[in-house]
Amino acid sequence: MAVIGVDLGGTKVAAALFSRDAELLERSDASVGGLVGAEVGARVAHAVRVLRAAARERGEDVAAVGVAVPGIYRPATGTVWAPNIAGWEDYPLLAEVEEAAGGAPVRIDSDRVAYILGESWRGAARGCRDAIFLAVGTGIGAGILADGRVLRGSAGIAGAVGWVALSRPWIEPYRGVGCFEFHASGAGLAEVARRLLSVSPRYIGRLREIPPEALRAEDVFAAYDGRDPIAGQVVEEAITCWGMATANLVSLFNPEKVIFGGGVFGPAVRLLDRIREQAAHWAQPIAMQQVELVASELGGDAGVWGAGRLALDATTDASR
Repeated sequence: MAVIGVDLGGTKVAAALFSRDAELLERSDASVGGLVGAEVGARVAHAVRVLRAAARERGEDVAAVGVAVPGIYRPATGTVWAPNIAGWEDYPLLAEVEEAAGGAPVRIDSDRVAYILGESWRGAARGCRDAIFLAVGTGIGAGILADGRVLRGSAGIAGAVGWVALSRPWIEPYRGVGCFEFHASGAGLAEVARRLLSVSPRYIGRLREIPPEALRAEDVFAAYDGRDPIAGQVVEEAITCWGMATANLVSLFNPEKVIFGGGVFGPAVRLLDRIREQAAHWAQPIAMQQVELVASELGGDAGVWGAGRLALDATTDASR
């Protein structure tokens, strides 16, 4: 028996065929950059069909398919809201994947849920009953494992921590992405740098050489390594935000571990000690003393492993 896990992002779809014993048997990756609406759905369905064919060649049946999406899944309608994919305000993904799955059960969930499922299955949260995956990439989200159960909330929105309020007063740019995400996501780092550049006419450093619309978080980190003053200001502000948000999560959920992942952690993993120092100022002290702050063990594959776990769980549900 095998299962398929599919991790859909804003620019790519990663899919894998797994054994019941968590062995990765086959892997496929495809770009969805520049695609919209049904084009993206077709790419997801194609990935499922390709891996079903690979399973048949191995003499395996696909028992279930799991899909992680960068947004909100609505189980009542089988539709997905994914803000970074044009035309996915209410996209009917379930029906499309069910057709590609050939009768195997399909489970769809948020990428936040997939991240913590992946890490608890094969990564840094193995053996934990209480752990949080803080994903910092283009946006920010958290997968939350509490007393051995993943928290989803009443509408599947639990863990949307980009909207955690860390400063005041509220300003209009927070409306679309939230306070935390505005200041400390990958997109947020670039935007904060652009705003500082716009009010620093005498600055002539490395970041000035990059067209503002092309500025990315990786440029900020490269300049930070070169002791650039504006990059330093951006990263120091982000460390404060990451620390405050970590403190809030630790005080609310008392996890054994907070696992940092996503594209920004990456280059920001080296800052975990600084983040811990900042979090310790704000968090409930006993909870903070016992929590571990660690990097993801699965890196960019946390979502596809988590989607595989969704599928494996679906086989258990179907047998009941």
